[in-house]
Amino acid sequence: MRHNFPSIKVTAFMAFYRLLWLILMPLVLLYLNWRARREPMYTSNIRERFGFGVKQTGEWVWVHAVSLGEFRSAVPLIDELLARSQRVLITHFTPASRQVSMDHYGDQIAEGMVVVCWIPFDYSMAFKRFFRRFSITYGLVMEVEFWPGMIMSARAANIPLFLCNGQYPNKSYERDKHRVLSSRDIVPGFAGVLVKSNRMAEPFRELGLDKIAITGEMRFEQPLNQSHIDAAVLVRSQLSGRPVLTFASAVKDEDALFIAAMQALKSRMPEALIIYVPRKPEHFDRAADLIQASGLSVARRSAIFDSAFEPNQALLCEVLLGDSLGEMHFYLALADQIVVGGGFVPQGSHNIIEPLSQRKPTLVGPNTWTIDFPAIEAIEAGVVRQVSANELADALLDLSGYASADAFLSSMGGSVAKTLDAVSDFLEQ
Repeated sequence: MRHNFPSIKVTAFMAFYRLLWLILMPLVLLYLNWRARREPMYTSNIRERFGFGVKQTGEWVWVHAVSLGEFRSAVPLIDELLARSQRVLITHFTPASRQVSMDHYGDQIAEGMVVVCWIPFDYSMAFKRFFRRFSITYGLVMEVEFWPGMIMSARAANIPLFLCNGQYPNKSYERDKHRVLSSRDIVPGFAGVLVKSNRMAEPFRELGLDKIAITGEMRFEQPLNQSHIDAAVLVRSQLSGRPVLTFASAVKDEDALFIAAMQALKSRMPEALIIYVPRKPEHFDRAADLIQASGLSVARRSAIFDSAFEPNQALLCEVLLGDSLGEMHFYLALADQIVVGGGFVPQGSHNIIEPLSQRKPTLVGPNTWTIDFPAIEAIEAGVVRQVSANELADALLDLSGYASADAFLSSMGGSVAKTLDAVSDFLEQ
C-alpha cells in the first residue's frame, strides 16, 4: 500500500465531504421519500441509514452488496463463510437487494448467523455508530464501490476493508485520470483488492497498491435455482415448439431499440415467444405500455403464472413481460437465445454470467466496459457474440457460430476459495 495515504488532498476533501453531507442531508431524505412512493422500503428502518440499531454480539464478517447484482455475486462467498460458522453482516442500499437478501437467508437470520441492514449514509458519524453495533473482523466490498466515507471510516476504526470481486472499469479509470479528485485518490485506502483477472489488476498496481490478489469471478459459482429451471422446462413442453428469445435486464433507454428488434423478429418468425425482463421494478409498467402500443400482444408473468409458475391461462401472447424479481433463472432457462441489456446504450452491459452458466447463446451490445471481465474473454472464446443495434434483429435469427460454453466455464471456477485464502494471507501480513 502507498505509504502516503491519505494524501493532503484526500484529507482536505474529507473535511469538505463531511460538511457537504450535513448540508445536503435534507435533499438526501427528500430523495429517499420520493423513491419510496414506488418502493416504500426506501424509507423503512430509516435509523439504520444513520448507523443506529441493536448492538450485536460475536465476531462478524461484513459483506457490502449495494444492489441486487452485487448480492448475487456475493451469495457463494456468504454461503462459504456460513459453512465455516462465521457470522455475516450483509449491507445494501436498494430495497430489491435487501428484500431478496432477507428472503434468501431467512433461516440464518432467525438463527442469529446473518444480519441484513442498510449501509449507513456515507459520512463518518453514521459509520461510527454502525461500527459500535458490530465487532467486525474485516469487510468485503463487492465489485465497484469506492465510497470515501466508508473507506476512510473503516481505516479509522482499524477494520480491514477489501475490495472483493473487484474491478476498476477501464472507461472509468481513464476518465478519472483527468479529474482533480476521483476514485483514484480513494482506492488506495482499501486494505487490499481481490480482482477478477490479471488485466483488471493493472489499474490498482498503477495506483501503488501492493496487496492485490487475482481471484477470478465469483458469479461463476452462483448456485442455479433448479426449481426455476425445472419450471421453465415444464413451460417449454407446453409451447408446442415455439422458439423463445429472452431480453434480460433491459434498461428503459433500450426499450425503443429492443421493441423495434422484436417487431422485426416477429415479422420473420411470427411463432416466436419473446420474454422481456426490465432491469428495475419501476420500469415494469412503462415497458408493458410501450410493448402494447407497438402492436405486440403482451402478458405479465404475474398474471399468467402463480407463485409456483403454474399457468393460470394459456401462454398465447407474443411477449411475456417478466415483472418479478429473483426469477431470472426461469426466464433464461426458457430461452433458445438471450440478449443481455445495458450494453446497447452508454450505461454499459449487465451480467452475462447467468446465461452462460445455463449454456445459452448470448448477445451483448457494443458497450461492455462495465463487464470487461468476462466479456472480453467470453467473446474471444466464441460463447458470446457482440453486435451493434443495427445487427441485433438479424443476430436473433442466427444461432450458428457459438462455441460450447463447457470449456470456458470450467476455466472460471474456484473464485470463492481463492478469495478467502487471499484475505487470510493479507490479514496475516
